[in-house]
Amino acid sequence: MRESQVILIVDDNHGDYEAAVRSLRKARIGNPIVHCEDGDQTLDYLHHRGRYSDPASAPRPGVILLDLNLPGTDGRDILAEVKGDPSLRSIPVIVLTTSSDERDVERCYALGANSYMKKRLDLQEFMQAIQRMSDFWLEIALLPSGEEQP
Repeated sequence: MRESQVILIVDDNHGDYEAAVRSLRKARIGNPIVHCEDGDQTLDYLHHRGRYSDPASAPRPGVILLDLNLPGTDGRDILAEVKGDPSLRSIPVIVLTTSSDERDVERCYALGANSYMKKRLDLQEFMQAIQRMSDFWLEIALLPSGEEQP
């Protein structure tokens, strides 16, 4: 992933957000990180609405780390909207949640999730999981730039 591409973290738990950021920085991921705390803010960001109406204030993310259980519009609905929108569907969405419910796993993959990770309760395990995720999704995988091709 190019260092200029934004990593969008969607999580209402500030501690989980901070741990993810620390883990990404520890992995030497220097990309800009944007934090949305709820589903409605996330959709405003992605669709350039409200305080994000200026596209320069809301650059297209290169990857989205998405919690499922959010206030307002939940993560499942965000995932469905992202993967159902032709202008957004190529953005990899990594579900990062406390839910290990098989129905959630199946539904998220059916909606187009690129990966599903269960948050670890132990901070060290959580940070290791973020490290492994970033190794693959941000260092190894080739991700779309989001730029229109002729």
